[in-house]
Amino acid sequence: MFTLVGLGLGDASDITLKGMNAVKEADIVYLEAYTSFLINSNAEELSSAYDRPVVVADREMVESGVVLDDAKEKKVVLLVVGDVFGATTHSDLIVRCHEQGIECKAIHNASIINAVGCCGLQLYRFGQVISLCFWTETWRPDSWYDRLKSNRVAGIHTLVLLDIKVKEISDENLARGRKIYEAPRYMTIKQALEQLLEVESYKKEGAIAVDGSTFAVGVARVGSATQKIVAGSMKELLDADFGEPLHSLVIAGDVHECEQEHVNLFRLPQQ
Repeated sequence: MFTLVGLGLGDASDITLKGMNAVKEADIVYLEAYTSFLINSNAEELSSAYDRPVVVADREMVESGVVLDDAKEKKVVLLVVGDVFGATTHSDLIVRCHEQGIECKAIHNASIINAVGCCGLQLYRFGQVISLCFWTETWRPDSWYDRLKSNRVAGIHTLVLLDIKVKEISDENLARGRKIYEAPRYMTIKQALEQLLEVESYKKEGAIAVDGSTFAVGVARVGSATQKIVAGSMKELLDADFGEPLHSLVIAGDVHECEQEHVNLFRLPQQ
């Protein structure tokens, strides 16, 4: 049996009762540790809170399917920050289970996809989600632009997910066969805004998608005690201090009157 268990966004206490029961009954418990991380809990703290050993599963272990190796004979749980289907990798694991005849199930939890409603903009008025990657000197993807522009033309909001790099190997070390991992990096709202505005500066195809005056909301550490939400123009948010990761960004569409009062709670200037 293989069970994906969503952990929610904050700390060890955010797990559901159903998820906790699955952990208690498991023979092996893994923590998926590369698509996101719990803001206030690590593997050791989860082990203590759940009274079970928790093994960190890095990208190689998850994508190679190593986490499924014992699932035919044992009860294996993979803990996932947020909801279990917040990353395509987890869907792939479900497919592999079916191909290998492994019984599997998913236990859901809150993710940034629905918790972002805390910013005051209504979830049913969001469009396509986009993701931004860290740029390199030779790779500067902008394939998200058309989706952002489509949302903006329709007057709906866009959730922008920001890149994280955990246990990555540089191109140089990879070419030399050296298994040396880079320090973790987490994209900030400032970096995301700069990327959005730079792409807009050279696209210039008809109506613009965004500019410095576009209304946006930055959210940081959603679901934790230090959650921070700041709303303002993209230019204003460039100078806002959101603190530690994780960060996400919402590019607002047309703000409906039913959203206005709530989102105004977070408008700059703030003390």
